Amino acid sequence: MKKEYHKVYINSIGKHLPNSPVHNDEMEEYLGLIGGKLSRTRERMLKQNGIITRFYALDKDQQSTDSVSGMANKAIQDCLTKGKVNVSEIELLTAGTTQGDLPVPGFASMVHAESKLPVCNIVSHQSVCASGIMALKSAYLHVLTGENEKAISCASDMPSRMFKSSRFDKQDNIQEKGLPLDTDFLRWMLSDGAGAMYLSNKPNSSGLSLEIEWIDVKSYANSFGVCMYAGANKKRDGTIDKYWLDYANFSDADAESAINLKQDIKLVNNTINLGVQHLFELIDKGEIDPKKMDWLVCHYSSEYFKQPIVELLKKGGLEIAEEKWFTNLHEKGNTGSASIYIMLEELLYSGRLKPNQEIICMVPESGRFITTFMKLKVVGDTKEEKQPLISKDDEILAPEIHIDNKPIQEKLVRDLTQIWVDFELSLRNTPIIDRIYNVTISLEDYKLLLLNLRQQVIDGSQWIARAASNVSMDYFDIRSSFISHSRDEHKDYQILEKNYINCGGKKEDLYSGEKNIGSEALSAYMFHKASQPNPFDLLGGMFIIEGLGNRLAGKWGRAIQHELDLKDDQVSFFIYHETSDSNDNHFERFEKALNSELLTEEMAKRVSKTAKVVAKLYQMQLAEIGNY
Repeated sequence: MKKEYHKVYINSIGKHLPNSPVHNDEMEEYLGLIGGKLSRTRERMLKQNGIITRFYALDKDQQSTDSVSGMANKAIQDCLTKGKVNVSEIELLTAGTTQGDLPVPGFASMVHAESKLPVCNIVSHQSVCASGIMALKSAYLHVLTGENEKAISCASDMPSRMFKSSRFDKQDNIQEKGLPLDTDFLRWMLSDGAGAMYLSNKPNSSGLSLEIEWIDVKSYANSFGVCMYAGANKKRDGTIDKYWLDYANFSDADAESAINLKQDIKLVNNTINLGVQHLFELIDKGEIDPKKMDWLVCHYSSEYFKQPIVELLKKGGLEIAEEKWFTNLHEKGNTGSASIYIMLEELLYSGRLKPNQEIICMVPESGRFITTFMKLKVVGDTKEEKQPLISKDDEILAPEIHIDNKPIQEKLVRDLTQIWVDFELSLRNTPIIDRIYNVTISLEDYKLLLLNLRQQVIDGSQWIARAASNVSMDYFDIRSSFISHSRDEHKDYQILEKNYINCGGKKEDLYSGEKNIGSEALSAYMFHKASQPNPFDLLGGMFIIEGLGNRLAGKWGRAIQHELDLKDDQVSFFIYHETSDSNDNHFERFEKALNSELLTEEMAKRVSKTAKVVAKLYQMQLAEIGNY
């Protein structure tokens, strides 16, 4: 049976570069002084590598501000946001690093835990610079063969922890003589960062995607000794007879510098030779046509290595115009396994790519010599992405309450305002609402939101009516307000149902649906409160629910309509509530009750507490979308 293969597309790329850029003259403020002395080689090394700024997940006290898996998670979240991807759709996570936070378990497991991706397939890759593209190839092959349809590939490195001065405090030889060259020049070259890519078997519906045509990885470890390594010391003949776990204890391994990251300067030029050799092999096979190459995204660890690459290419009869080379080494630093992600992220969103352009990516590794190449084709269009109508940075404004200037009312308004601020902040970080703010909500998400809200909305007029029935005749006006409110609410669910059906939902799903666990809790609480004698503390619940309609529903509805290109009759439930729950209607009754004689100091406390509970339960209802 012939295997069916699928095209594979990179549809979004995220990155994370920790903290602020660190300039050359600031490096030792973060990494510290070895033996209390300024480095004698720093300026020469920096001149050679050409790096001007880089990023460290360290502060100036050499304390970590992040972790390798934590940075990978931030890159993944950036990637998902840019791609408007629902996290629940991800089926595979592949992850690469030079050194994770823990020796055990695998790096992908740690990233999976940090990222809160759903239960999914995972693959860990550990090498040096090539581990990132190994992770990418793994994801590519899974999607290519149809084993998975949607995947995240990521890479993250944090070498700053290996080079902070405190790392060498117990190494007497280094304290006395300084760092040897095999470690010292890496100290001024490597920096921290993470990247992530979203892969799918379908390209973006609008905007650009990068189609992966092939990824080629070759190891030459069978022919060369180890070049870049940690966990051992080489003997004079280049062999290793003792690894860091073979020492009597970790302290002995540290004292003998066995744990230090090193690079054998005598071997490092093989990286260039092998990379160029691999390139010419691909040209000879017809995999690469230099005339069709629009971009060469090349990870070279130092500017020092670019010219030798150029010279070797010329000797082979190949000249690549300077404007086709792409790197961000000088501003972003050498981020190891994450470098190809961070370079492609910048290029993809630079506005410089055009459909049908060809990108060749080159990532060599000096660990024990690996060379990797990847061919990408730009597909799609250059239509401008939609910008969100709302932002998490928008000012939070609590519903306005008009009250008499009395101490009890004033104190209650202050309390309700703070409750509202906490409530809206929690909503903005609830997954379904987060997707509205980040322009990542899908039509299926929106339909599920309507379906889940419908079951609870039906109960709204019922608990208000029950509350009215339990208000004594002593408060006839308030009872009348409750009844009027119930009358206004009892047909709201019909608007919601029309929106759902107009979005392609099935009527039978509406009638067979059930409350999610958050809706169950909210409805149960509201009916419980409504069943008490004179349940005026329900005013706190009305403040939250009517306030949400007044302050947020319209914004959400317009944002969803804009993001999904929906018609008015598909979002009218949300937009209608912006006016129906305004001060001129429902809120006026709410204010009338607050300004009446029923608002004692004790009742104000009860109203405030009920508002807190309803806010928490309403947020839970939205957080548990689809959980029945």
